[in-house]
Amino acid sequence: MRSENNIKLTADNGWKLVWSEEFDGPEIDLSKWDYDIDGHGWGNNELQYYTNEKKNAYIEDGKLIIKALKEEYEGSPYTSAKLVTRGKLDWTYGRFEIRAKLPYGQGIWPAFWMMPTDLEIDGDWPSCGEIDIMELCGHEPNKVHGTLHMGNPHYYKGGDFTLENGAFADDFHTFTLDWTPTEMRWYIDGEIYYKSSEWYTREVEASENQPYPAPFNKPFYLMLNLAVGGNWPGYPDEETVFPQTLEVDYIRIYQPEDGNYDAHE
Repeated sequence: MRSENNIKLTADNGWKLVWSEEFDGPEIDLSKWDYDIDGHGWGNNELQYYTNEKKNAYIEDGKLIIKALKEEYEGSPYTSAKLVTRGKLDWTYGRFEIRAKLPYGQGIWPAFWMMPTDLEIDGDWPSCGEIDIMELCGHEPNKVHGTLHMGNPHYYKGGDFTLENGAFADDFHTFTLDWTPTEMRWYIDGEIYYKSSEWYTREVEASENQPYPAPFNKPFYLMLNLAVGGNWPGYPDEETVFPQTLEVDYIRIYQPEDGNYDAHE
């Protein structure tokens, strides 16, 4: 178990730690997390069935392990897990810092992302907004993406980061999003690689744009998952190795004590 002395209580922008998940208990903490359970593609023609079984998601040596297995289950050829804080925890603005080691291989698709708690505010996806802190397509194991989804019709914008050497499966890296009322910033190991201060949305295509900074001005909850296959990453082939594991060392969320984001950007 980590002591408070081992936990970074202040981010390098001066924001203070407001919540952390160190995965130091014997089991996944269901006061913080819930499982999404189902198959049927999840809107992206994915192949896995997400379960709540310990073979797919568990704590080991102070880390969360999400494991994708090649096995028939409820009509799907693979199993995996998706953990969400929906209905338990959400946040509006802050620094979201996740240290993890990522899986690899054709058709493998890990993600750390956020969705809004209340879909009544700006409508359903995509007008509600989606914040992708980190995604990786396993056939490019040295590249990660950070993206915003919004609008009606669907509109997205984002950036990517490529390691100079090796892959994200070789070691742990820290993936960070700074979300403020007027700007989003993505980092890898403290190095900024993309930022945006322009976005918009509208609930229906024929309506006027919602006032800026909608849709990213309301509470969002956190999701962690390891998908297999899908429209974007493609599908496993004969060279894809199973099982694949997503290892998460910690998640830490920071916000300014005085609520003044402008003073600490």
